[in-house]
Amino acid sequence: DSCFSSRCVTLAAGLVRFEKGRIYTYIGEVVVSVNPYREMDIYGKETIEAYRGRELYENPPHLYAVADAAYKAMKRRAKDTCIVISGESGAGKTEASKYIMQYIAAVTNESQRAEVESVKNVLLKSNCVLEAFGNAKTNRNDNSSRFGKYMDINFNFNGDPTGGHINNYLLEKSRVIQQQDGERNFHSFYQLLRGGSDHMLESCHLQNDPAAYVYTREGAGAAVTTNDRPSHKAVMSALGVIGFSQDEITSIYHILAAILLLGNVQFESDGESVQIQNLEAVNHIAELTHTDPESVCRTLLYRTVATGGGEVFDKEHTEQDACFGRDAFAKALYERLFCWIVNRINSVIEVKNYDPALHGKNTVIGVLDIYGFEIFDNNSFEQFCINYCNEKLQQLFIELILRQEQEEYRKEGITWQHIDYFNNQIIVDLVEQPHKGIISILDEACLTVGKVTDTVCLDSMDTKLAQHPHYASRKLCPTDKSMDFQKHFRIRHYAGDVTYSVEGFLDKNKDLLFQDFKRLMFNSADPVLTQMWPDGQLSITEVTKRPQTAATLFKNSIVALVDKLGCKVGAGGGSGVSTSRFGGFHHGSTGDLETTGPSCCSTIGVEDTKDTEDMEDMVPLGLSAQKAQRSNSRTRFGSGPGRPCVLIAPPPGLTVAHMALSLQSERRPEPFRNNLVLVLEHWTGSVPSMGGWRVGGREVWDPC
Repeated sequence: DSCFSSRCVTLAAGLVRFEKGRIYTYIGEVVVSVNPYREMDIYGKETIEAYRGRELYENPPHLYAVADAAYKAMKRRAKDTCIVISGESGAGKTEASKYIMQYIAAVTNESQRAEVESVKNVLLKSNCVLEAFGNAKTNRNDNSSRFGKYMDINFNFNGDPTGGHINNYLLEKSRVIQQQDGERNFHSFYQLLRGGSDHMLESCHLQNDPAAYVYTREGAGAAVTTNDRPSHKAVMSALGVIGFSQDEITSIYHILAAILLLGNVQFESDGESVQIQNLEAVNHIAELTHTDPESVCRTLLYRTVATGGGEVFDKEHTEQDACFGRDAFAKALYERLFCWIVNRINSVIEVKNYDPALHGKNTVIGVLDIYGFEIFDNNSFEQFCINYCNEKLQQLFIELILRQEQEEYRKEGITWQHIDYFNNQIIVDLVEQPHKGIISILDEACLTVGKVTDTVCLDSMDTKLAQHPHYASRKLCPTDKSMDFQKHFRIRHYAGDVTYSVEGFLDKNKDLLFQDFKRLMFNSADPVLTQMWPDGQLSITEVTKRPQTAATLFKNSIVALVDKLGCKVGAGGGSGVSTSRFGGFHHGSTGDLETTGPSCCSTIGVEDTKDTEDMEDMVPLGLSAQKAQRSNSRTRFGSGPGRPCVLIAPPPGLTVAHMALSLQSERRPEPFRNNLVLVLEHWTGSVPSMGGWRVGGREVWDPC
């Protein structure tokens, strides 16, 4: 039928162009890109000039069209615009954001004003630093962003960048202390150990061997495509260009070293008390953090407790509590370091002394590069938060791209094939609804006095959510052996079913850190550490309010982010959110084609009649030709892990959207044709003929 044929056309178009070395394809205003996993000579100065100031369809599909369309929309209409980059790990989101930044830097500041060049350099160099401290090797991607980033780039009335601001979301700090098999800790640790000079390593009391440290041992032998030594030199250079002082750079790497040494601190118990085994490591940590060794020892072994009557006393840790405190301290140190680096960059690039009356209107291009939908072998609290974030972004796309646009077509009396779509509000409510949602149940468990375990929390979820159509567990589905009793629950997300392990959910949500560590760092002689820990100035009797949980803080930040994105105005007069969507292409040994698309398929006919050569650049959409520049379409193949699926999500006549297909696991282009046939076989039960496709009742092109 036409629904199936439209899906086939989409995938076949990507195959045809990919085999000709063309990794970009237009679908309406969407740019679909297939990750080639190799260097391509399509991003040089000549290519930038070819796209500079051109209209969308004047040149072959390219990421630079995204940047140029967003820039022109902002400059012509003096309105804020936004490009959203979202999708699974390995699809090319980070590289795409860098090429967008590269293009904007290249086409601005024709007069070569020194202050504008300085802003551009800082904006570009910030990517290098944030990648080092926020990215890591995973089993899917050697340079996976383990945090979300939203960057506003400010422009003056001439269209030149004058500054910017970076917001970061949910750094995966649990990676600091533990990684899955075959994965690594954050790049920054390995860059320091393998790229640091002999003098730097000596001053940090480190060896140049990641296997010597508990926190980096797992990833010490992992093969990566990047070289840590030159990467370290690039980061050091970037820190200098941005404006970090030498003392600040020294503090950054001393903190990294202290975290590594913390992981090697071991405890032993004689049945009555707990002692630290290797005091030399503690002395080095004290030196690196400019604190007193005795204070470090005491903070690791005891915590200060205040009674309701105002009495204060020290409570000795058990060996288990001491290990928990050590790891929590290491995670918090890294998270605070990362946030301090982001804030330090913001202090350099923020727009200063701005006066609208004197300098004219200040406009913004926002670039959202955020983690996409994740389905791993073991999905924990981090995947739960990340997938909730994608549900919220999906809501935004539904509102701005499907509902509002089709409503506009209806008002204008335009004939089009109505597009059905799944409204994922029911899933969002499952997670965030007050008193009934999963986050509220988690928070309630964290606030309950007494020993509340992850299993008890899961039982509470099973009781309160038993009738929810998008929630399941082994208790509710006893015959489903893919889940374990008292361990797993499953959410039917818009992009597929994800089974989560509840182990560690409560600890990660509480994000508990003993106040003694905060006071220790605040009282450090290092001003950088003091800035990172302002809450350490409170005495134990002044700390009375329980901090918000990690899930609630993340929920609030994502709600604010979506509100900010929804306020952007674009070239078409509607929302300026330009969606850059990524799917992942992998099945079996090469994975399954994952998506961030709705759960129902849309029926799409063809209104436009393009010749075969034009069809190679654009896959037709099923909306009226009267709105050719404002096309809306979403199709989805399959559902859930192990089933091939793909998203098409063009925005309503704004800048341009970008979807990337990533060839996972093998990380090479050859599986693309095989996986395409797999996708088609999934829908037909047999391998179809690839001779031609009929869409909307007529043959439109020959994909081969």
